Amino acid sequence: MTDTTTSAAPPMRAAIIPVTPYQQNCSLIWCTKTMKGALVDPGGEIDKLKLAVERAGVTLEKLLITHGHMDHCGQAGMLAEELGLPIEGPHEDDRFWIARLVEDCQRMGMEGRPFESDRWLVDGDTVTVGDLTLDVIHCPGHTPGHVVFVHRPSHFAIVGDVLFQGSIGRTDFPLGNHQDLIDSITQKLWPLGDDITFIPGHGPTSTFGQERKTNAFVSDYALG
Repeated sequence: MTDTTTSAAPPMRAAIIPVTPYQQNCSLIWCTKTMKGALVDPGGEIDKLKLAVERAGVTLEKLLITHGHMDHCGQAGMLAEELGLPIEGPHEDDRFWIARLVEDCQRMGMEGRPFESDRWLVDGDTVTVGDLTLDVIHCPGHTPGHVVFVHRPSHFAIVGDVLFQGSIGRTDFPLGNHQDLIDSITQKLWPLGDDITFIPGHGPTSTFGQERKTNAFVSDYALG
């Protein structure tokens, strides 16, 4: 578990717990005032996730999902049922991905099953974790129903597979769209500010400012 302290640490903390053979960055976020938290994208390795929550001393309130790919949500329904937690996210346009979780997981030697989100999210929604309020931004492209969670007071975001350090999400999956992804990043993420630190779905953290300078796909230079 990698602990990532946000730039405004007092209200919020975040820890990264890589799971599944894809080393997907499941994030544990929590409100330091209430010690209530959420797991974002609990794709697998439930016992590992529960241990991380216990070690952090956090009481889970809910599960948050950025998008419907198996490494991000394959075991979300199983964990929600076991712990009696609601699931919020992603956008309903990813319902078809969630419906095929059994087949997709079996193909990769993983266990997973579909679930019905307790709350499908749309652009402009907010989600709460303890006393924290995070903005929901719909960012299609990698998948049609992908959402991003942003805690503006901490200058912090969880972006799933929209953006990575030095790269962007794949768009060759069903209903992926490269131009939609570029537009999501440049029109919805960049305006949030260069000082936003983000946890991607895989790999190390970065900032929007760093990616605007150096990312081969969406830097200001690359886009001309």
